[in-house]
Amino acid sequence: MTRQPKLIHGIIPIAFLILFLTLNVIYFGDETLSGANQIALLLASTIGSVIAVGLGYKWRYIRQIIVKTIGSAMPSILILMLIGALAGTWMISGVVPTLIYYGLKILHPKIFLFATVVITSLVSLATGSSWSTVATMGVALLGIGNALGFNHAIIAGAIVSGAYFGDKMSPLSDTTNLAPAMAGTDLFTHVKYMTITTIPSLTITLIIFLVIGFRFEPQGFVDVQSTMNVLTSTFNITPWLLLVPIFLIVVIVKKTPPLPSIMFGVLLGGVFALIFQPHIIEQVSGITGNYAEAGYIAVIKSMFGKVTINSGDAQMNELLTTRGMAGMMNTIWLIITAMIFGGVMESAGLLVKITEVIIKFAKSTASLIASVVLSCLFFNVTASDQYISIVVPGRMFARTFRKRGYKPELLSRTLEDSGTVTSVLIPWNTCGATQAAVLGVPTFSYAPYAFFNIISPFMSVFIATIGFKIRRYSPEEMQEIEKEEEVNVEEKELIFEP
Repeated sequence: MTRQPKLIHGIIPIAFLILFLTLNVIYFGDETLSGANQIALLLASTIGSVIAVGLGYKWRYIRQIIVKTIGSAMPSILILMLIGALAGTWMISGVVPTLIYYGLKILHPKIFLFATVVITSLVSLATGSSWSTVATMGVALLGIGNALGFNHAIIAGAIVSGAYFGDKMSPLSDTTNLAPAMAGTDLFTHVKYMTITTIPSLTITLIIFLVIGFRFEPQGFVDVQSTMNVLTSTFNITPWLLLVPIFLIVVIVKKTPPLPSIMFGVLLGGVFALIFQPHIIEQVSGITGNYAEAGYIAVIKSMFGKVTINSGDAQMNELLTTRGMAGMMNTIWLIITAMIFGGVMESAGLLVKITEVIIKFAKSTASLIASVVLSCLFFNVTASDQYISIVVPGRMFARTFRKRGYKPELLSRTLEDSGTVTSVLIPWNTCGATQAAVLGVPTFSYAPYAFFNIISPFMSVFIATIGFKIRRYSPEEMQEIEKEEEVNVEEKELIFEP
């Protein structure tokens, strides 16, 4: 016989999870994603399992829920692996460097701050990483802005705004893959739906920086020709390479499923690498005189492992580094352990008990969205980790959104509008601490100027308040969901039969 959990039963595993994550930040610093946070999730799962067993739930049932929960994330895991391969072939083909090169060309003194947001947005979109964008182009742009006489906090705010826009919207970003995995939707539906809140937030941000820039009188101008020279001397930069992302966009628009779409992009990047970057092929493979062998080795290596293009510039080398599928393994490991934690918490209704308390105050769509936003912010502050702020609220609210008839992309968008972008505003969060150290600007100094990051969660609540394009299940779809719930209850009852 099972017993109904109390609120304290749900709080205990989360409290221990926060404790373990806090200790990880203290003792492991920036290396928490290399395994410490995954172990924290497993330890918290163990505690949750003990509570579930104590409430009368059989381990066989708990295990089945864990396996089922992990299975629901498998499409996202497969996509994440292919995205690692995509980043590799797009780098050795020169697609990413070409996007960076043309992004730099728009830089102009009067619109420096505006251009900074655009450049960091393009680079982060192309690489899927806010961290590498800030550490490379961000540092360069900070130096240029300082030379122009701009306040370093304003420059850092512009850099962070653009970098986290790209991190939020890029299909190459791990958080962009993590959020739909937690909510139960697919990558491309998630990215497309995010534009409803993200484009207005970015537009307002660009207008603000444009006004600040035009009201400021720069004292001189430092161009970025040296950076562009490094790119042109390392790669064959040509507009023809822009055909690769254009073709991929066309394939996606044609509603080709995500896995074959991304695989098409991977292979196309490899073909363009063979055509346009023979010297990069030789550099990556280490083979000369046999182009067929060199091409095979370079393209395959870029898909699965770490590749660094030697440009002769240490700062640029960091930007021109990809890690292939292997580079995604920590995130995949995190997803699997997060799904284990979510499965354990769901098996005994522990998450439901917590959300019941929160949802009592969330009667409308706007208040429900606000509850998710506040939960994400809470975990960014307390758990000090961007990923946890997506994982835990994602698992907490997924069932509630479904039962109320909201499609999962509404939840996944809200997770990104709040969890992804606010992490860099917290000084003790791994994101905030890292970016402050890289830029040499305290988090609380640049935070007031990170307009995109501040506006995004408010925009999410605002769009929900006016009810703009809130996606709901049809009555027929809700009937199917109710049937699934009944089947799950029947399966649970069968497991508990003697």
